Amino acid sequence: MSDVRLASPQGKWILLTTVLGSSMAMVDSTVVNVALPRIGRDLDADLAALQWTVNAYMLTLAGLILLGGSLGDRYGRRKIFVLGVVWFATASLLCGLAPGAGVLVAARALQGVGGALLTPGSLALIQASFHPDDRARAVGLWSGFGGIGAAVGPFLGGWLVDGPGWRWVFLINVPLALLCAPIALRHVPESADGRKHGGFDVLGAALGAIALALVTYALIEARNGSLVVAVTAVAGLVAGVAFVYVEKRRPDPMMPLDIFASRQFTAVNLVTVCVYAAFSGFFFLAALQLQVVAGYSALQAGTALLPTTALMLLFSARSGELAQRIGPRIPLTVGPLLCAAAMLLMLRVGPNASYLTDVLPALLVMGTGMVTLVAPLTATVLASVDTARAGLASGINNAAARAAGLIAVAALPLLAGMGPDAYRSASAFDDAFRRAMPLCAAVLVLGAILAYATVRRPAPGCRRPECLTHGSITAPPLEPRVGKGRLEAG
Repeated sequence: MSDVRLASPQGKWILLTTVLGSSMAMVDSTVVNVALPRIGRDLDADLAALQWTVNAYMLTLAGLILLGGSLGDRYGRRKIFVLGVVWFATASLLCGLAPGAGVLVAARALQGVGGALLTPGSLALIQASFHPDDRARAVGLWSGFGGIGAAVGPFLGGWLVDGPGWRWVFLINVPLALLCAPIALRHVPESADGRKHGGFDVLGAALGAIALALVTYALIEARNGSLVVAVTAVAGLVAGVAFVYVEKRRPDPMMPLDIFASRQFTAVNLVTVCVYAAFSGFFFLAALQLQVVAGYSALQAGTALLPTTALMLLFSARSGELAQRIGPRIPLTVGPLLCAAAMLLMLRVGPNASYLTDVLPALLVMGTGMVTLVAPLTATVLASVDTARAGLASGINNAAARAAGLIAVAALPLLAGMGPDAYRSASAFDDAFRRAMPLCAAVLVLGAILAYATVRRPAPGCRRPECLTHGSITAPPLEPRVGKGRLEAG
């Protein structure tokens, strides 16, 4: 542990490098959706390839992020963080140079591995480096700057797609990495957990990732109705059962199942699955709807989505404070209902849609709903378990959110009846979009019902998150815990 002060030159360098590193992963997760129509046209890719362009990254990130935190604890947080930055940049270069959809999807999967190494490491470095008196402020600044990066992401992605081309959505990570890695090596102190470690739960991580991959493949390819798809679906379910069995039997599992003995924790994670499945499906399809059907350019589509992130940056901290006073049940019920209403309002977005009268009202309602629920959701997850397991609770909740998004992006086009070339036809995509939005709204209503029926006020004196400012619209923020031989990162 170190005692670097935030106001010192070294403290500023540490904050800069952690913001740069985490922003690479955060911005990348928001800009790609805007680039999908152009990627599809340039690479002659069908809708399934576009789904995999999003999901390959989410798959490896969701499956390996807890393992990435553990590697940092054991071998050095700075070392693993820098490795993640370099890995992420190399994979981004491969994405930018990809000659076809297959190479792009494979490179996106490699990107997710890099993200799993650097994402938990960025916040762990702050926790391990700064003086305790400065730590909370440093985390707040890290979160705030990360939120700004998330807000700028769609705008930047649209500008790049319309300007130098979609490949620069990935290539821009290379100069960021060339700036970030040397700063980290020069100014960030190394830290690791010196206590005795058990073995890595590699089998658990592998089974979890394999289960998600197989189920995702089955959902994306289900429209073909082949025997291979059916076998893959069954194999995915078997891998999921094996994952639960392994986690139950291992002495030091990646996901201890006894944490679900807390009814509040289980309930809030079910609400998380509903909420983030709907969010991921919405933002995947909305960027396409604005460009394919409404005729927006990539820059216009990216800019159009800014209000949701801006509202979260401005008001999420106040929402978290309000939930502390009145309890989480009302925010976690009202928030999903507002978001469901916003998705129904998106049905107004069709050919030649007006931004001010058709798009903006829906996004303002969506942003209000997200402000209402995201911060209380994170706080309630942390408050539902013992303080010593708060980091683990946040990590599981984040993995649940990412897995829900992964499944939603795979399943929603299937449920909405989108064909492989739906995004090439404005009328066909518009019809499918109008079937998809009520489905997303229904999932959010289910989340609201679950929250109202199961969520209760946390006990007095429970742990609260250090990071109350939320900027990411597709995943909750990180909440780290350094100790007990590993870092559980949200």
